[in-house]
Amino acid sequence: MSLSNNLRSGIAFFLIGLTAFMALSPGNAGTPGSRNLALETRQAVNRGVELEQSRRWGDAIMHYEKSTKQWPDCGELEYGMRRSKVHFNVDRRYCDSSFQKSLLAKPRTSAIALFDDVINQAQEKYVEPISLTSFIAHGTESLYQALDEPRFLENNVASDRHERADSVRNVLRRPEEYWNRRIQDREDARRFIDQVCNLCKRELGMSATAVVLEYVFGGCNSLDDYSGMLTPGKYRDLWSNIHGEFVGLGVEINAEPGTGLLLVNVIPGSPAAAGGLLPGEHIVSIDGQDVRNLTTEEAATLLQGEKGSRVRLEVVRGAENEVRSMTLTRRQVVIQSIPVARVIDRANGVGFVQLASFQDSTVQELDAALMKLDRQGMKSLVLDVRGNPGGLLNAAVDVLDRFIEDGVLVSIKGRIQNEVFRPKQPGAWRMPIVLLIDGDSASASEIVAGAFKDHRRATIVGRRSFGKWSVQSILPAREKCGFRLTTAKFYSPKGQNLAKIGLRPDIEVPAPSSPRNQFRAADEIDVEGDDDIQQALRLLRNEVATK
Repeated sequence: MSLSNNLRSGIAFFLIGLTAFMALSPGNAGTPGSRNLALETRQAVNRGVELEQSRRWGDAIMHYEKSTKQWPDCGELEYGMRRSKVHFNVDRRYCDSSFQKSLLAKPRTSAIALFDDVINQAQEKYVEPISLTSFIAHGTESLYQALDEPRFLENNVASDRHERADSVRNVLRRPEEYWNRRIQDREDARRFIDQVCNLCKRELGMSATAVVLEYVFGGCNSLDDYSGMLTPGKYRDLWSNIHGEFVGLGVEINAEPGTGLLLVNVIPGSPAAAGGLLPGEHIVSIDGQDVRNLTTEEAATLLQGEKGSRVRLEVVRGAENEVRSMTLTRRQVVIQSIPVARVIDRANGVGFVQLASFQDSTVQELDAALMKLDRQGMKSLVLDVRGNPGGLLNAAVDVLDRFIEDGVLVSIKGRIQNEVFRPKQPGAWRMPIVLLIDGDSASASEIVAGAFKDHRRATIVGRRSFGKWSVQSILPAREKCGFRLTTAKFYSPKGQNLAKIGLRPDIEVPAPSSPRNQFRAADEIDVEGDDDIQQALRLLRNEVATK
């Protein structure tokens, strides 16, 4: 993988994509607004608080995100979402064994060195100048919320001192002394963190490392939604996804309290697929432990293990609640960037390629898919990037290089990065194309959509894309951590950046009433029941008929 000449000093590559890491919006740590609310808005606020009180942080975030779109001026909804995201991230970290074993166990000096490393890289490479005051304020907010998180207290505070946590939280909320404290420079930041460490040590017996780590991870909440620290385990996982392979069972899960772990996806060719697991089923037990009330992160930890190790599962499906048991062996799982490539209309020669991610193997898989479809009589193509959250910038450029012969494909602009990408290989596929997008088509998918639209290379069908038009670099950090940092914005060939707006399709199709891939394997498509595909077929058939 080649690097841009403008990117050195440890930047590994460009990564574009959505992430499970959820960060707060830039600015100082906030406080909830207080004003009279309309009845519907008040009900939305109350529902969010109920979810928070149940510590269903993921559900609370989704609720607040939906509600803030409906009532964007409601400060209580906005602060509820911020609060939930902080709790979600704290809980997620403390479910991560690599965080506990590799970071919490380190001495104070190592934690401070990690903090300095993160600040150095953010100040040098973040797409915009950062505010130390804002960075520290978000670290204080993260610690404040963490002191109300049971898992944090269990790991860092003796049980006989738990009741003192509220008094420390009250101290942290003192305006300007702690809360939103103005920070002059790096030395002032260290002095302030030392002051907070001493407070927590004196009142709670907490280690300084636990405090400093909240300023490392929580401070990153002052950056954009796509920047954040990666624990050693999450850093390794990210590289595995980029390379398209990992050791495990090959399932995507989502915890449903009281029911179990919903199998959202089962990767073809994985141990889970070989064992007969199906999307829509629920795992209710892992190695004899009931997991019906575990969070997704807690359950994921139980499912992980070394290559060759075995895990015993109990699984139920549907209303029958019939439990079946199985033992699976963890092994290498290969993630296909293109899970589906086939002709969907032989009479008219319409090919279909589902592009699920942009990773190392994407362009090789695409070349093989196009050659196969060409041999089968392909005359036109439906390229599907619905649900594709992104991936590698270079992979997106290579995909465009297969279909666009000249001109600008995409450009990136940042404080240390400025580059224009053009086609490199001679020739291109010239068949008519329909590109399918939806609200989950993000970043690298939007690079492809933007270039297709500006070059009039394809008709775009579906729904408005996500609106993530920025570039993240994955930087190595101390203690085997990683730092996902937004280092540039990208622009379509005509110079558009549609961040937080998204790209509008040429032909809009209403969203399906139920999730498109609900309880369907990754390599399955429903041609007849998919309105987007049917619209694409009508367009391509008409084009063939008019020639």
